[in-house]
Amino acid sequence: MIGNSTRQALPKAKKSLGQHFLVDTHYIERIVAAIRPVAGDLMVEIGPGPGALTRPLLQTLPHLDVVEVDREMVARLQAEFPPDRLTVHAEDALTFNFASLGAGGVPILRVVGNLPYNISSPLLFHLAASAESIVDMTFMLQKEVVDRMAASPDTPDYGRLSVMLQSRFKVTKLFTVPPGAFQPPPKVDSAIVRLTPLPLPAVPYRDAKIFAEVVARAFGQRRKTLRNTLKGRVDDALFAELGIDPRRRGETLSVYEFAALANRLEPATG
Repeated sequence: MIGNSTRQALPKAKKSLGQHFLVDTHYIERIVAAIRPVAGDLMVEIGPGPGALTRPLLQTLPHLDVVEVDREMVARLQAEFPPDRLTVHAEDALTFNFASLGAGGVPILRVVGNLPYNISSPLLFHLAASAESIVDMTFMLQKEVVDRMAASPDTPDYGRLSVMLQSRFKVTKLFTVPPGAFQPPPKVDSAIVRLTPLPLPAVPYRDAKIFAEVVARAFGQRRKTLRNTLKGRVDDALFAELGIDPRRRGETLSVYEFAALANRLEPATG
């Protein structure tokens, strides 16, 4: 059984790091069940904090890597777990080289964690850069962010984050976690999401930078039409050739339509 985390034993959460410690045993068990660790997994946990997920994961895994920027948490984890069971990388997850834990681009790494709300989007983009080394990722995030990640075209939550992640991952929302499961309780609901890398070339864009540029411009001014947001990059003749009405807004385009646009463009000059 997973041991209960007592609120009295918790360190003080640091607001500057967006810390909210998971303490509800029921949700800890549900998250671990969703991760489904097996003994042969090469797994890394982001932001383990006091170890609410770390302990139950190590009941199955012979070894676990964790990335933790909080020096106090690093010291606690190193004091509790022997180094042959837990390798603590005292680094910022936003700059940590996750691919270095893998096997040269072979998908072997599983990534899990309760991601800080204040860095969730840039961290997801950073992890996407190592997608070729990743088997899957299971995260707890702000529910609003998960809704955006999994959104379909032509819905209010669909945006740049949706397109960029869905171009590289299958995004599956699993379940919601209420504020009361944390100490201190956040002001919003959280949710568990799984991201599974898509086989290349699932969304066959030719140039990642051009694809990202087109997506960013299309959502930069959501109320404007594609004719306006992509002015100077895409003309009406190309829209017509691709069968895309330039009066549409970016939020109505599928990931594949964005790829089709990007694949007809050259790198921006100037």
